[in-house]
Amino acid sequence: MLEPSVITLSADKSKAELRLVPNTHGPVSVEDIQALLKAPNFAMLFPIEPVINKAITETNALCGQKPGDHELFFAIAERKDGTVNITVTDDKMQAIMKITSAWGGKDITLPDILNTLKSKKIKMGLSKPKIMALIQRLSILPPGESCEGVIACGKPAVNGENAIITRKVALARERLLQPQEREDGSVDMRNLGALITVKPNDVLMIKTPATIGTPGFNVHGDVLQQIPGKDKPMEPGAGTSLHPKDPNKLIATVSGQPVENRKGMQVDDILQIKDVDVRFGHVNFKGSVLITGDVHEGMEVKATGDITVMGFVESATLEAHGDVIVSKGVIGRLIKDQELSTHIKAHGQICAQFVQYSRLEAQGNVLVTKQLLHSHTTSGDTITVSDAQARRGDLVGGIATAEKGIRAIAFGATASTKTELYCAMHQGELKQQLKELDGSIKDMVVAGLELEARLRKLPPKTEWQNDAGMIEQVKMMLDQKNKIAEERIKEEIEYTQHQHEVEGYFDNYFIKAEKHIFTNVEIHIGNAFNRTQREHGPCVVKNVNQEISFDYSHR
Repeated sequence: MLEPSVITLSADKSKAELRLVPNTHGPVSVEDIQALLKAPNFAMLFPIEPVINKAITETNALCGQKPGDHELFFAIAERKDGTVNITVTDDKMQAIMKITSAWGGKDITLPDILNTLKSKKIKMGLSKPKIMALIQRLSILPPGESCEGVIACGKPAVNGENAIITRKVALARERLLQPQEREDGSVDMRNLGALITVKPNDVLMIKTPATIGTPGFNVHGDVLQQIPGKDKPMEPGAGTSLHPKDPNKLIATVSGQPVENRKGMQVDDILQIKDVDVRFGHVNFKGSVLITGDVHEGMEVKATGDITVMGFVESATLEAHGDVIVSKGVIGRLIKDQELSTHIKAHGQICAQFVQYSRLEAQGNVLVTKQLLHSHTTSGDTITVSDAQARRGDLVGGIATAEKGIRAIAFGATASTKTELYCAMHQGELKQQLKELDGSIKDMVVAGLELEARLRKLPPKTEWQNDAGMIEQVKMMLDQKNKIAEERIKEEIEYTQHQHEVEGYFDNYFIKAEKHIFTNVEIHIGNAFNRTQREHGPCVVKNVNQEISFDYSHR
């Protein structure tokens, strides 16, 4: 053990100085020096490990030799101020502070922390209570010990909610899914209940407007822009108007059948017919058409509203600006090559129980509750082949194309019938629209800067404030500048919404099989393609990195 006299404080009391004579004090160990540093005068000092190791090595090397009679000097410990270190997470949404207790020096104070925050440019989301709590913990920490915690948090942007339009009246197509029960509990598919009608002032739709959302910020004070909600039009059609006291309510102005269209609703006159055959002739009606029987071969029915057929459609043509609803079956035949004898076209939806050898074109959804066989089906939205309980629904043969997804209980057949599915084929077009929007925004930025430059070059206002022509010119320039700025903001919002849709395109639009996908089903999702070589069970089929991926986890 070394004598306490071999260690002293330096004249300025900032260091511990060790004086050893190797032949007198050696050999020495780490424990000997550590024992000296535990003395009250030195316990608060920071041990300088490299110097301590050097002192031991040199002293022991000279011990027992003639040079060992000379005194060696080492500064083995020193006072050290406390430290503060602030790190910012990669997303710049949190600042974490670590403070270390001093070794006999000056402890960290609030001004030190504030200066560090300033140097790190951290200015938003700071919590004074959290900072003070860490300073309080520091007061009881042994020398060199640390404590840390989150002292600043950014605020994420809150995206706006999309506009929601809630329909308050039933539609003709919903009657297809709600047939009337007989007294014995069986279902009468020919009796779909009372005809759905409305009267003036009935509320047809209620709109919950889109919200803008609120911007956020990170700890550096940078604004995080939110994505505003997407608006959805609700425009009055024939026989409807916006409520005089509430523009978010659409009401009927006449009596008739409510018909949903792409932007709102209309109320139609109703033409009721028993059968459309050669004796009755073709139908072309301004309003909605209800056919209580069948539409026979070779006949045409056109309507500006819905077409509802309580029976069958066989080798006929139906065109509606609203929905086409067939409560029984749509039957056609193959004439030659790809030509089919039945053609149904709707600006709204197409709904039927059973379809074969027919061409269906809908801007809205296509819903077939039992079987869709050997048909050419196109939807601007989704194609669903399933009953309400998801027990049956076969899509077999033909070509089915839907912009936003296809769902069926089973695709194809055990006989390996060739079935072609096309889904989510328009991402390229969306990307092109995004590119055009980007170009348009950049053009507006340039135009705005040019106007700004022209305004800055104007002579002092005192020189032209009495010149009517000049005043008009300046006013026009300012109006144009404001108009460009407003248009740019609108297009930037549209760009953000578009970008959101492009990025999530294949996550949102896919093919879903509730029970089976049989062999020889051709699947096209975007540019990805696969022809099934084996049977697949319940699965969701998506385009993942331009390849068809089967996900079986959604059972």
